[in-house]
Amino acid sequence: MTLLPIGLTLFGIGIATAVGLLLLGSDPVRARALTNLERGTSEPLSSSRRAQGNLGFSRLIDSPARRSRLEGAIAKAGYPGGWTVDQLLSIKVLIAVFVLVLTALLWLTGNPAPLVLLGLVLTVGGYFLPDLLLYNTALKRREAVDLELADTLDQMSIAVQAGLGFDAALIRIARNGRGVLAKELVRTLQDIQVGQSRRAAYDDLAMRTGSTPLRRFLRTVIQAEAYGIPLADVLTAQAGEMRIARRQNAEKKAMEIPVKVVFPLILCILPVIFLMILGPAAISAYQVFSGLR
Repeated sequence: MTLLPIGLTLFGIGIATAVGLLLLGSDPVRARALTNLERGTSEPLSSSRRAQGNLGFSRLIDSPARRSRLEGAIAKAGYPGGWTVDQLLSIKVLIAVFVLVLTALLWLTGNPAPLVLLGLVLTVGGYFLPDLLLYNTALKRREAVDLELADTLDQMSIAVQAGLGFDAALIRIARNGRGVLAKELVRTLQDIQVGQSRRAAYDDLAMRTGSTPLRRFLRTVIQAEAYGIPLADVLTAQAGEMRIARRQNAEKKAMEIPVKVVFPLILCILPVIFLMILGPAAISAYQVFSGLR
């Protein structure tokens, strides 16, 4: 018990350190403003999320490949909560330090070694927990985009056949649509309006969503514009292909259900059934053999 104050002190130091790291990387806007004042220039709007400055925790861990990977994961997840790379790294460390300090408390208070080992495992898991949440969010966004794409292409096809240009149809769909794809189309139009090339804006759209059908459609649109192919025909054909792909994907998931049910059936349901069937027989047999002695 005399070691408890030491454990509490370590706990406080860990929390203070993690919070300090979080605060150091929590104001990227101010950092960009100071950098621009020093250079006497301003940054383009299209790169506002990428040039966040190497502040906060990134001073300690500043691998370009790691930052690029984390930035891509945040973009695919839709920038949840306005997260930046520095804030994500700080949150990861905050969770890991919190669990690690709790593990130290368990060890200092004389708890069994398995609990301490479990705490160390949870520390590693807590560090990678934000990555898992980002991946799950990005996966849901990609599925939402795939589901919305066919209907969006139908609407664009109708608008183009009615006489609107592709850009005008895209603007109409972006303004009147709902969901993840409509928001991403608005972002793409904003990038084009501030001077980004159409191909670069389309590539960024495909990167942010991570949708393979959407990437294929955007490449088809670029090729159609380059070779002068009517976009109405392209949109109609692409919408039909998207619906076929969506139906095939649904059939594939339906065929996977029996395989996914096997393990829960074996591990959870069958033992209970065996216990209900064989339990009374085992009790009766035990009573019979006990009476023979």
